[in-house]
Amino acid sequence: MKLVVQIPALNEEATLRDVIRRVPRKLPSVDQVEVVVVDDGSTDRTAAIALEEGAHLVQHPVRRGVGAAFRSGLEKSMQLGADVIVTIDADGQFDPADIPLVAGPVVRGEADFATASRFLDPALEPEMPRVKRWGNSFMSRWVSRLTGRTFHDVSCGFRAYGPEAFLRLVLLGDFTYTHETFLALAFAGLRMVEVPVRVRGTREHGESRVANNLWRYGWRTAAIILKTYRDYKPLRFFGWLSAVPGSIAALLSLFLLGWRIYSGGFSPHKWAGFVAAALGGVAVLIYLVGVMAEMLDRVRAAQDELLYRIRRLERRVGLGKGNDDRPHG
Repeated sequence: MKLVVQIPALNEEATLRDVIRRVPRKLPSVDQVEVVVVDDGSTDRTAAIALEEGAHLVQHPVRRGVGAAFRSGLEKSMQLGADVIVTIDADGQFDPADIPLVAGPVVRGEADFATASRFLDPALEPEMPRVKRWGNSFMSRWVSRLTGRTFHDVSCGFRAYGPEAFLRLVLLGDFTYTHETFLALAFAGLRMVEVPVRVRGTREHGESRVANNLWRYGWRTAAIILKTYRDYKPLRFFGWLSAVPGSIAALLSLFLLGWRIYSGGFSPHKWAGFVAAALGGVAVLIYLVGVMAEMLDRVRAAQDELLYRIRRLERRVGLGKGNDDRPHG
């Protein structure tokens, strides 16, 4: 079994070397451990340090985002013949010594996906700004509600993926990938577990490139979650949207009916009838869009399944050939 540790990095020369060196090279039931560093347009010595420490290097000439870095690292890890892929940040907030703990359920075949959880065990909860803690809790409750499962930490970047998980991922967001991954894997019906770990709540050097502005982070993350939910559950998504004008139309209709019973006429509130009719038409149109999107979702599901089978076949062929490694870069 080969385990590949994937590390996205942007200007992390202060901590990257230590993170790579602390990656365990011997794990139970794992024969080989390799490290892939995805340099997302760094302007410091991040790339040089990765090569000096013997890691495989994937470089983006310009900054593309954590989501794009994750996809590039995923492709490289699959080319290396990974059986388990672990993602961990380069800033040193996560302890690489916990990799066996997080990857354990996947290595043992107990889960397809495992994520470190900062909040599952209250005794291990890190110190962090109150607004950031509230944001994490809100996102976890939101994703839990959308998926029908209970998750305590959906924003953590310390995770382990088995073949059933990383071969099925079709991600589109460049800004981040953490929430999109949860939704995609949950809707695919895969086995997902949280592993409580202790992490440092703040960075020792620099600032987070994803959550350095909480308002921007919340806005862009919410957009990714809504787009993903729209793609996987279109009828439900557009059904809720249509319920807004539909409900207003119903209330206005009831108001006009009540006024008609009370006064014996519609004046001076005929406007309510026209507005209710217009909003009712909008609600119907939105719902019809959902019906069409639901039909297209069948095509998307078939394409995702086809891509999964192609990836699985390519992986089998690659493993049979020994997965000749590629040069760094």
